[in-house]
Amino acid sequence: MACANAKQVEVHDPVMAKEGDTYYVFSTGPGITYYESKDMENWSLTGRVFPDEPSWAQRVAPGFNGHLWAPDVIEKDGKYYLYYSVSAFGKNTSAMGVTVNETLDPESEDYQWVDYGIMVQSVPHRDHWNAIDPAIVQDDDGTYWMSFGSFWDGLKLVKLDDDLVRLAEPQEWHTIAARPGASDNTSDPGEGAIEAPYIFKKNGYYYLFVSFDKCCRGMDSTYNIRVGRSKDVTGPYLDRDGKSLVEGGGTLVLEGNDDWVALGHNSAYTFEGKDYLVFHAYETADNAIQKLRILPMSWDDGWPVVDEADLNTRTTNLLEK
Repeated sequence: MACANAKQVEVHDPVMAKEGDTYYVFSTGPGITYYESKDMENWSLTGRVFPDEPSWAQRVAPGFNGHLWAPDVIEKDGKYYLYYSVSAFGKNTSAMGVTVNETLDPESEDYQWVDYGIMVQSVPHRDHWNAIDPAIVQDDDGTYWMSFGSFWDGLKLVKLDDDLVRLAEPQEWHTIAARPGASDNTSDPGEGAIEAPYIFKKNGYYYLFVSFDKCCRGMDSTYNIRVGRSKDVTGPYLDRDGKSLVEGGGTLVLEGNDDWVALGHNSAYTFEGKDYLVFHAYETADNAIQKLRILPMSWDDGWPVVDEADLNTRTTNLLEK
């Protein structure tokens, strides 16, 4: 069974960044929870991005409970851009915003998050997509794009302005992945269980990681990680069998096992010349509590591979600061 010698880092929807010699993990939680580490194994709680909540959160989602969802963080020209979402669970009453800082280190005199507000909003009975799970990628031409979405009629890609805090004009949108089972009712997500896009550039390809099936159901969770690839950031993304992700394709990267009932909502990085897959996994021995996993990622004939055994050996320990 999985190692339980120390309290592990409990996160949902983790993303990472590195500033200097310090790694940071940001996750879904009150105000966006984040942690720091020198070695990617031993972590301490840093704090939260928002001490309260974005000023617009209650207006977008009247039932907002303080939890900001599924962040992504990137660095450009010495500034850090953190994207996040506000949503009502199971509804597309959602919006994504961005907040900017000159550093991730709260001990720095330059540390101050400046929120730029809503970038994209979805409204029930108007939009057949969901404005959650933002993730940013820069294409080979230097243009930045945001992938996002869940359920409904699939995952989207939209071009960003050079300032990274608004959409480019004229707007350019693409559907990059979808699954059968989306409802015709704009307020109903249907059974097309797909979410959490993340695009990772490697060896001339854009790799689109997605999560299939159900998260957040405890021991009933069925989450798993899939992938497709494209030579063009806008797609089409095809799996290893040549099936388009827009048509429900997706090559399995990793799924649950006896020790970990389910796992998903990944990001991917290259640190110090090595590739990593970062995600949360629900531990069977701990009542399906979600734990941070950072697994080495290798490549087989141009496709990402992680070792299932690393789920048990690559633990992440929470330390007292």
